[in-house]
Amino acid sequence: MNASEARQLPLQGLKVLELGQLIAGPFATKLLGEFGADVIKIEPPGTGDPLRKWRMIEDGTSLWWHVQTRNKRSVALDLRSEEGQDLVRQLAAEADVVVENFRPGTLDNWGLGWEALSQLNPRLIMVHISGYGQTGPYRDKPGFGVIGEAMGGLRYLTGQPGEPSVRVGVSIGDSLSALYAVIGTLLALQERNRSGLGQEIDVALYESVFAMMESLLPEFDASGQVREPSGSALPGITPSNAYRCQGGDYVLIAGNGDSIFKRLMGVIGRDDLANDPALAHNDGRSQQADMIDAAIQAWTAERPRDAILQALDDARVPAGYPYTAEDIAFDPHYLAREMIQTFTRPNGKPLKVPGVLPKLSATPGRIGDGGPTLGQHTDDVLDELDIDHETRAKLRQAGII
Repeated sequence: MNASEARQLPLQGLKVLELGQLIAGPFATKLLGEFGADVIKIEPPGTGDPLRKWRMIEDGTSLWWHVQTRNKRSVALDLRSEEGQDLVRQLAAEADVVVENFRPGTLDNWGLGWEALSQLNPRLIMVHISGYGQTGPYRDKPGFGVIGEAMGGLRYLTGQPGEPSVRVGVSIGDSLSALYAVIGTLLALQERNRSGLGQEIDVALYESVFAMMESLLPEFDASGQVREPSGSALPGITPSNAYRCQGGDYVLIAGNGDSIFKRLMGVIGRDDLANDPALAHNDGRSQQADMIDAAIQAWTAERPRDAILQALDDARVPAGYPYTAEDIAFDPHYLAREMIQTFTRPNGKPLKVPGVLPKLSATPGRIGDGGPTLGQHTDDVLDELDIDHETRAKLRQAGII
């Protein structure tokens, strides 16, 4: 990236210190790095972030790594050593943001908590991401994304009625928490522009999931009703479901808008339902959801998926089908919007990766390079701290860097 391109990135000049691993914290810093922040990732010497060995591995490195850690600089540093902790304090003294996702209290025990670092740097913004937050009776319990998804209410709703719940196939709890961490960071930066002072940001995995649960709580409070699993349907919003096609494929149809519902009923040859006053609005339709779903299913079962999608598209009824990775990789709309990007890995092989979001018209983000090798930038960062070569040699010999 040349100098003119660098100036176009909205977070250019922001220094972020990442003290996390795996998913939530590193995903947050990935987003900041895509828009120009200088992200310095601290990893344990020898092993590095465990994500390096998660899911599919090629040439000893996770393919996920090249997405999660792009645009970051890797520094191999032992946070459990006094010397390593001192180097982190030096980095934090010059940083704008520290993002960490250790169990609450861990950094305090190392002398790297908010009280210590904010004294060194009153402008520092410190983002904590944990299972249950920095306070409360569950504070010290270990928490991963799937536990946050369960406590937040999502896991109970996923699956078919009467069957065991299933998890979403990605780490959605971690990723939602990362998004809230980024939102909090940007809000704190705006406040710092006014006050000149940093602050702490406390993100809990279960709360990030709970915040997505729409009217789950007020419905219970008002009526005592506990929302139950509903498979592919969306209770109280009708029709919106998955329907089996001829040949066994499925289509997803969202005909829950009043005018859309009438058009959908016209497509499937059910003008009687389209013109029924009792079904004119969503509340009436939701009382007869099973009947409406059965009518749609009868129509889709006799037709192949592509014919169904074309007919619904012609009638301006929202419809689609569950995309696989292969569908995504070659979809013309994904390609046209540059959501499929390709970069060349250190081994010379190309790799398709997701594009950058959100899309900014004047200052768009960057794909940049893939994930760095372990400790690839240790010397560069220590140069910036004016750590001399003799000291570095001693640190290396002791296994601290």
